[in-house]
Amino acid sequence: MPLYVYQTFEMKQEKFKEAVENLQELKKYRNENYHHIVDILLPIIGEDYTYALLATYDGLAEMELQNKKMYDDDKYLELVGSFFLENVVQGSMKTMVYRSMNDNKEQQGKKEE
Repeated sequence: MPLYVYQTFEMKQEKFKEAVENLQELKKYRNENYHHIVDILLPIIGEDYTYALLATYDGLAEMELQNKKMYDDDKYLELVGSFFLENVVQGSMKTMVYRSMNDNKEQQGKKEE
């Protein structure tokens, strides 16, 4: 069952260009080196400098395994550390974890047909 980690944060306006470049590099590194998918979500309506990362994992155990690998990886720690320390407004990050809801048995039967 998929697990979604949704992280919002506000980027420093004076470092906006560098922040976007660093965020894209962070996404690329995670997608190429770890077993999960990361997307960058851009604001359309709302606070202009509040961006989000959406990471999709196969499940809770997979999230734990990938997080362990990421925090044992010096290159990842350098990327994530410099991004958040230099480009994100302190105290603006919020992390939420969601799980998708199972289909009920009636819907599952229709899918199998």
